[in-house]
Amino acid sequence: MSSVQFLISTIFDLYLMVVLLRLWLQFARADFYNPFSQFVVKATHPIVGPLRRVLPALGRLDTATLVLAILVAAAKILVLTLVAGGTGVDPVFLIIVALVMVLKEALTLLMYVLILRAILSWVSQGRNPMEVVLAQLTEPMLAPIRRKLPEMGGLDLSVMVVIILLLFLQKLLGDIFGIF
Repeated sequence: MSSVQFLISTIFDLYLMVVLLRLWLQFARADFYNPFSQFVVKATHPIVGPLRRVLPALGRLDTATLVLAILVAAAKILVLTLVAGGTGVDPVFLIIVALVMVLKEALTLLMYVLILRAILSWVSQGRNPMEVVLAQLTEPMLAPIRRKLPEMGGLDLSVMVVIILLLFLQKLLGDIFGIF
């Protein structure tokens, strides 16, 4: 049974990350004509499109995409509960756990994007269209840290600092909620 739970969890987590990427791309006002951005939009639009008719955006925050992320997390919890033989879940508990799960996945996604950007910077030298979008997403977080760090002979440690902070936040969430 654990292999089925792993597969279900992985599928939901991957789609949740794509939904969170869409939310992040819109918030950062990244280039939506980039092939990577187009993949994210096309993968999420069949559900986000109809939700947008009902849920208007609040400034730069796309509420339809945020609600979709919470719904995907809640659906993951429900499906895993049913597969494990559970009977049901308290709706308040479901929403709270779904919100925490979305936050955890957002932190994990941010860490993956930072690692991917660091690896691409070693090999692609700016020619990859995906690298442009990753820079648009991460540079607002890295630039202030880069300015504060002393010069290290061309070595950029800002990514490592942000990853350490993200790991700390994930551990803190685990200590507070105890579900990680």
